[in-house]
Amino acid sequence: MPGDSFCAPRLAAGSGTCQTSTRTGTQVINKLFDSVEAAVAGIHDGATILIGGFGMAGMPAELIDALIAQGARDLTIVNNNAGNGDTGLAALLKTKRVRKIICSFPRQTDSYVFDSLYHAGEIELELVPQGNLAERIRAAGAGIGGFFTRTAYGTPLAEGKETRIIDGQGYVFEKPIHADFALIKADKADRWGNLTYRKTARNFGPIMAMAAKCPIVQVSHVVELGELDPEHIVTPGLFVKRVVKV
Repeated sequence: MPGDSFCAPRLAAGSGTCQTSTRTGTQVINKLFDSVEAAVAGIHDGATILIGGFGMAGMPAELIDALIAQGARDLTIVNNNAGNGDTGLAALLKTKRVRKIICSFPRQTDSYVFDSLYHAGEIELELVPQGNLAERIRAAGAGIGGFFTRTAYGTPLAEGKETRIIDGQGYVFEKPIHADFALIKADKADRWGNLTYRKTARNFGPIMAMAAKCPIVQVSHVVELGELDPEHIVTPGLFVKRVVKV
């Protein structure tokens, strides 16, 4: 498994750089990429990828399309569901380059791509209750080694996991979900990678940015440094590696 080097910024203009100012000689942080193709470069075969979105709300569709074109395979995908229709995440599944999906809501009226793959034995499913899914991702970003929860205790979802009785109640131990990459959608960003979101499109984005080695973000608007109200910034640039405007 490659180390963090696969997400190191490339020193080329418009490709997420740390440039040296000719006036001050200091390093200038710039996480902006010119294209979605450049933003997803380096996603390797066998990667674990967190993909934001709650259904179509907050789905980073353009980054997913770029990942499809890029060609990485044998992927493990973490998302709330397993795709809608035949676009976005469903289109990625349709390429048969996803080995496993970890999600909480795999089946619905328009999940026919996943349904077909699953019944044919062409994709592995790890079903996780939605609250547990969110907390497992959050735990990875917070450096927590795992947690006990009552959710799923005594059900098939707890099979093979450590259980305990605490104060007379049954609990199951859940491990954090770490990832190599995250593909998320935000509303606004500056070149440092500070992010704001638009309403429910925020969903899993902030915790996924914290849980991945290389968070990649598509945004609708790029603004100058200082334009984002610090009180409105949800994801600090510390947790973002690459930003692309779509």
